[in-house]
Amino acid sequence: MNDADNEMNNDPRNALHPIVLHVNGEKRPAIVESRTTLADCLRNELGLTGTHLGCEHGVCGACTVLVDGHSARSCLMLARQAERYDVRTVEALEEQGRLNTLQQAFHDLHGLQCGFCTPGILMTLTELLREQPDADEPAIRDALSGHLCRCTGYQNIVAAAMEALRRQRGLSA
Repeated sequence: MNDADNEMNNDPRNALHPIVLHVNGEKRPAIVESRTTLADCLRNELGLTGTHLGCEHGVCGACTVLVDGHSARSCLMLARQAERYDVRTVEALEEQGRLNTLQQAFHDLHGLQCGFCTPGILMTLTELLREQPDADEPAIRDALSGHLCRCTGYQNIVAAAMEALRRQRGLSA
């Protein structure tokens, strides 16, 4: 072992830490390095691969999850920081094994293409629909402004969100 290897092994950023995350209603133990992001922990340690990594700089929105009910970029948050919060991922959206209202609207109105950005968009819109049940199209577009989708023109995504709002209110299209 050379000096560089010794330095790396002694680097506190490489230390392993046992943590317990509260994810999708369950306590989930993991062992992570100090520098492990929440996104990497969710995907690699907990097997929740619905959370996608795009830019890893918090710009694209693909890694968006809900932390205590609010949208958060999981690529910018350390796993250890998330220990004291409730984390929800796209895997938690289904209701009794079925697509929830928003997911069903995305399916019905073709609100996705390749699907890579869709989990992050769904999480952001979940927060919006919960917090602003009377949201209008400009509010939806504003919420989506933090997401990059290379496959769509956003029109079907917006239409799906509007339809989900109508369904939430008990109105038909």
